[in-house]
Amino acid sequence: MNDVPVDLVARAQSGDRSALADLVRAIQPQLFALCLRMLWQRQDAEDACQEILVRVVTRLSTFRGESRFSTWLYRVALRHLIDFRRSCAEKAVSTFEAFAEDLHRGAQEPTQELRERPDYNGLLHEVRTGCSLAMLLCLDRPHRAAYVVGEIFEFDHLEAARALGVSAPTFRKRLSRARARVREFTQRSCGLVNAGAACRCARRVAPALALGRIDPAQLQHTTPRAAVRPFEEVEHAIRALQSGERTVALFRAQSLPDPVADFALTLDSILAGLDQSAARLGEETG
Repeated sequence: MNDVPVDLVARAQSGDRSALADLVRAIQPQLFALCLRMLWQRQDAEDACQEILVRVVTRLSTFRGESRFSTWLYRVALRHLIDFRRSCAEKAVSTFEAFAEDLHRGAQEPTQELRERPDYNGLLHEVRTGCSLAMLLCLDRPHRAAYVVGEIFEFDHLEAARALGVSAPTFRKRLSRARARVREFTQRSCGLVNAGAACRCARRVAPALALGRIDPAQLQHTTPRAAVRPFEEVEHAIRALQSGERTVALFRAQSLPDPVADFALTLDSILAGLDQSAARLGEETG
């Protein structure tokens, strides 16, 4: 969990527009990563992230410094995400059992032609990341939020409980249940975590392309090709860990894309419009 400098928050609260824009740019990537892990679909994550940023900006004055800024930030974000509209992906992925069946359906070894594609490494990562994010959709939102915040982002239990707005014992129970279910699924189904499991990312590339779940021209869950680690390197790093550590490593190894829209630019336009409206009102009443 990355926190932003206290003085930057203070300057933004005091009305410094430049500091506010810097604050937005500092928090937008981590908020987008949270939204993507909670919602899977990139466009939904973009929409939710911008809505959260509006809430953060308009409620910034309510931050009193009684907790870390990141704790307050995630509290605002998670409140919004728990109630955000259900995505098509959430409706399609309902249980771990149904998801496992889908993974095995149509799986096939990649052809030599597919392996020789210049974007093949990116396609492997798209499958790996999309699949691991889809696993999270098998959890209901409260358990998903607990897993993301506690296991992937590594909040300590007190901060996680504050961010989620629940008691520490409630958070620990949710995290324990979510962790057990995700670990059980990956041990049974994921070849990256368990070499004896049937599913392999390479075997899912062709069916994902055929079903239109992957668009090579517009990958949803992968950073630009130049920034993606070789798939074999990620696989080796995960397999080298103790079995109990591999599941969370699968999620922490994700190279998620940055948000497309720079909300700070939109923010400048919004604030400029408000200034103009206030100025016109002053002229009319002066």
